[in-house]
Amino acid sequence: MASLKLVFTLAIMMSFLSSAMSQALSSWGGGLFPEFYQLSCPQANEIVMSVLEEAIAKDPRMAASLLRLHFHDCFVQGCDASILLDKTSAFKSEKDAGPNKNSIRGFEVIDQIKARLEQVCPHTVSCADILALAARDSTVLSGGPHWEVPLGRRDSKIANLKKANTNIPAPNSTIQNLITLFARQGLSEEDLVALSGAHTIGMARCVSFRQRLYNQNGDNLPDATLEKTYYTGLKTACPRRGRDNNISPLDFTSPVRFDNTYFKLLLWGKGLLNSDQVLLTGKVKKTKELVKSYAENEALFFHHFAKSMVKMGNITPLTGLKGDIRKNCRRLN
Repeated sequence: MASLKLVFTLAIMMSFLSSAMSQALSSWGGGLFPEFYQLSCPQANEIVMSVLEEAIAKDPRMAASLLRLHFHDCFVQGCDASILLDKTSAFKSEKDAGPNKNSIRGFEVIDQIKARLEQVCPHTVSCADILALAARDSTVLSGGPHWEVPLGRRDSKIANLKKANTNIPAPNSTIQNLITLFARQGLSEEDLVALSGAHTIGMARCVSFRQRLYNQNGDNLPDATLEKTYYTGLKTACPRRGRDNNISPLDFTSPVRFDNTYFKLLLWGKGLLNSDQVLLTGKVKKTKELVKSYAENEALFFHHFAKSMVKMGNITPLTGLKGDIRKNCRRLN
């Protein structure tokens, strides 16, 4: 009799869990939902955060680098951790693409997170989900908003160098180019402006904004939208030739704090990259209005940023039996 009661109880529990999982899947639009590892690796969120707390305390720039890793991953062939793969005889690495080479960083931190997760929950948490969680936690640790990260992505078995070179927006992009590249990923003009706000933290290399200082329109003149004092300071950090890897902050007033100052700087003509400043000057009413709104209302920016990060994190993920769960994020199993 006792054994029958146990079987009956277990059946009820399994039915409840199955129902809860189905509801979660339905409410989060398919295969991704925040509780994905609730049973298989309940410590996952805590482990990711603990590693990031150490890493960002040692190097505050790391928060921006990890946020950028997730963005550069999702824009290539979906959020599948293809950016983490080293080159093999079968494919070239996305790390060698123009937008990534000599600038993308944070791989060692992802390796550390993965190693700790493998000790506690072997072959369970994907590298793609680690990137999504690391982006959220890096934002939070920098003073930005928190959001629930839908989970359940699996890892790709191939990288795509060609798409990395064509799908990731260049720092000298025009507003129309930005809108087109974001629309290709199912992202709106609101997503474009909100996600660009990630540039409230982090740095950019001289080579990515030199054109604005010396030859914006092929006439050997600077970008006329640059505020003069800011322009003079940038020339010191970024000469006409050489020092390509000199870095300057994207938001020079609070480069390691996630806030809305980035948008205020755009209003003052102090956006570092062309792709930043054209959100205001590119003659698109929607993006211009959003820059002004976010500059005035940090809470609105935080709300839209969190919403857009969830949307970006849902770009064509591999779920179910597609892809794999890599044991080492840098190589295939």
